[in-house]
Amino acid sequence: MPADPILYSFRRCPYAMRARLALLVSGTTCELREVKLSAKPAEMLEASPKGTVPVLVLADGTVMDQSLDIMRWALKRNDPAGWLASDDAALIAANDGPFKHDLDRYKYPHRHGSDATAHRESGLTFLRMLEARLAENAHLCGPRTGLADAAIMPFVRQFAAVEPTWFEMQSLPRLQAWLHAYLNSALFTAAMLRLPPWQPGDQPARFAELA
Repeated sequence: MPADPILYSFRRCPYAMRARLALLVSGTTCELREVKLSAKPAEMLEASPKGTVPVLVLADGTVMDQSLDIMRWALKRNDPAGWLASDDAALIAANDGPFKHDLDRYKYPHRHGSDATAHRESGLTFLRMLEARLAENAHLCGPRTGLADAAIMPFVRQFAAVEPTWFEMQSLPRLQAWLHAYLNSALFTAAMLRLPPWQPGDQPARFAELA
């Protein structure tokens, strides 16, 4: 029997989060290795020298170190919930580019020497665009949740968590309800499994089984 893929992940990383969501919904069993970012394992760095999570190593040695590649690979293998029908590359690019830029400078102003309030307001423009989409459909690309929702939600979650009271006061009722529904879902709970940092010799943690 071929070995399961190995996923190097960090629980709170939004990129790793969305990869785990897709792996779970696709029913892909993999060995989950939680990474301590200040002490990245040599095995992960050998597979992907850029040193960021997620990293998926397949049994044949193929390495995927981009979260969207992992999502689409898993869903092309098995997509029981029809997530690929709700993909939107342009919307995800807007999230991963301008919105992520604002998010980082809003959350970590001292690290970036930035004006947090200005970047909060710039990020809010993107959130209002998502709110307008949700006024037309229950999810970002139609009546059912899909890849775009799972790819973007972890970043909206991170933005909302910087100032939760401020976020709840914004006129974003549909986006707030969309986020809350995701955060309270069984899928998200399973994706946020807590594991200690992996070390060589540890008993493999099979993600689908533990979830």
